[in-house]
Amino acid sequence: MECFLGIDIGSISTKGVILNSDGVILASSYLATNGSPMEAVKNVILELKEQIKEEDVQIVGIGTTGSARKLIGTILNATVIKNEITAHATGTLFYYPNIRTIIEIGGQDSKIILLRDQIVTDYAMNTLCAAGTGAFLSSQASRLGVAVEEFGPIAVESKHPTNIAARCTVFAESDLVHKIQMGYKKEDIIAGLCKSVAMNYLNNVGKGKKIEGPIIFQGGVSKNIGVKKAFEELLGEEVITSKVGHLMGAIGVALLAKRSPKRTTFQFQFSMEEFETKGVECHRCPNHCEIISVRKNNKLIDSWGNRCERGELKIRS
Repeated sequence: MECFLGIDIGSISTKGVILNSDGVILASSYLATNGSPMEAVKNVILELKEQIKEEDVQIVGIGTTGSARKLIGTILNATVIKNEITAHATGTLFYYPNIRTIIEIGGQDSKIILLRDQIVTDYAMNTLCAAGTGAFLSSQASRLGVAVEEFGPIAVESKHPTNIAARCTVFAESDLVHKIQMGYKKEDIIAGLCKSVAMNYLNNVGKGKKIEGPIIFQGGVSKNIGVKKAFEELLGEEVITSKVGHLMGAIGVALLAKRSPKRTTFQFQFSMEEFETKGVECHRCPNHCEIISVRKNNKLIDSWGNRCERGELKIRS
């Protein structure tokens, strides 16, 4: 059976799916990246392998997306390498063809994608502030001594969410400590944190954007029903979530691999041990580009990061 592998390599988590020719998910994996995208992808693929009968699956297309998409795409000989906007839009439209706004919040980044007639018309991503991301919630959960997975159920029990400054991480953390010292109830503080994530997102990533329904909320933070509720209250609209919302980037890029005419062969018994990445700074022009190279058995197989031909690394046969 011909199948397609999609890998979404994020800074916090790495996701993988195997789809059949009808787009049905045969296997999925969601693991921590832990600062090592190559090792994370290796573990994701091993986990995917355990969920299928290897003799029944032939991977003929591979897609990669996320922050390390080019690195992993090179190593896996991917047939498609796409940015997160394209991947998330493709995956979402496969399940929800009428969606007009995608709210996506991950571990360290967040994005908004606006669609009209199934075409991306606008998008934005967060820059430096992490107050509207999963990492922010995780750090505050640790401060409160509550598992971040419990935030949602606790938040929806609150009748009077505490106002937490949502301008940035520093202000939010300072305000949180102040509210704890004042004696606010824990459920009210947690509900306030969930609301601050939604407010920060709308005031930064969503600033100036025309957010219209149907709206879908995805990414790891979409599993938090407290943040979902906050978005609905702030937007005055129903916000859809999906059981596979945290996998949507991987699903989307697997679907793009399926649509591509390119085909590949893939063996689950591959090894990444012989691959090495190296970063060098080019001094051949004022740009001083940081160039990343990937070598296999000490042989250059790909590189990127140069903004002019002076920094091009030549692949010798």
